[in-house]
Parts: sequence; C-alpha cells; structure tokens
Amino acid sequence: MPEPIMLAIRLPEDIERRLSALAAATGRTKSFYARQAILEHIGDLEDLYLAEQRLIDIREGRARTLPLAEVMAAHGLED
Repeated sequence: MPEPIMLAIRLPEDIERRLSALAAATGRTKSFYARQAILEHIGDLEDLYLAEQRLIDIREGRARTLPLAEVMAAHGLED
C-alpha cells in the first residue's frame, strides 16, 4: 500500500477546538477525524462542484445538453 500523503489545513479556531475536544474525549487523533470527514463527504463535494462547473460551461457555450430521448435512443432504451 502506498504511503499516505500529508495534508496541512487551516481551520477556524472554534472548529479546531471542537476537533481537539473530540479527539481528547475519544482517544483518537485529530487527523483521524479530519480524514474521516473528508472520506465521508468527498463524493458529495465532487458531485456539487462538478455539477456547478458543468452548468457554468453549458451557460457559457462550452458544453451542451442532450434531450433525454436522444440519450435513451443512443443506449437502446427508447419506449
């Protein structure tokens, strides 16, 4: 398994305090909880930000949409 890559992040003071308290109360590291949060939410963040970028691209003419009927027909799923 490849060596994990270190990531340094800046957090608002109140979030860092909460993270420290959680780590102290549970005996886990702050890194454990930061990693868990990223792993839990990275898919949602990708979906959101990539969809927003696609919408911008469509509005600015860099991408186009396809009618559902055309997509269905292309995949042999027409009614």
